[in-house]
Amino acid sequence: MTSLHENRSVCVFCGSRFGTDPAYREAANQLGQALADKGLRLVYGAGDVGLMGEVANATQSAGGETFGVIPVHLMNLEVGKRDLSSFVITENMHERKKVMFMNADIIVTLPGGAGSLDEFFEVLTWKQLALHDKPIYLLNINGYWDPLLALLQHQVAQRFADDSLLSLFKTVDSVALLMEEIGK
Repeated sequence: MTSLHENRSVCVFCGSRFGTDPAYREAANQLGQALADKGLRLVYGAGDVGLMGEVANATQSAGGETFGVIPVHLMNLEVGKRDLSSFVITENMHERKKVMFMNADIIVTLPGGAGSLDEFFEVLTWKQLALHDKPIYLLNINGYWDPLLALLQHQVAQRFADDSLLSLFKTVDSVALLMEEIGK
């Protein structure tokens, strides 16, 4: 295993479902493998379902380190994955996001639902308010995030956000491009 950045961690926000496009699941698998191959620790929501489970299982299968964080009320629903390198149970969703964020150097959002949007917007807002300077990436598999990107551009055009909002994160279309960006 080669180390891209010693002791670096990547927080991955993603769906607890697989979605309709098999490319989402494949991207989660590729991401987990790539993180392990580069010696990057996965920080994620500790679920063993959907894209969450896929990225964690791929990371583990490739010999990578995993750090999962799950609130007590989701232990059954998201099937808390207890065989991780580190497994943290929080009292609520807010604490989950805080622990994930505090234990990561880089943020990546794969396709997902309302929870993934909540997580993305929280770290984006914190960056907008200069509370952190961690890189944020949207992994836009097969254009999944195109409607979100259009909405953010609309907010800027309607002057509810400054142009700088769009520079606070990067959009990449594949795991390979993401890993190139992370390696810079």
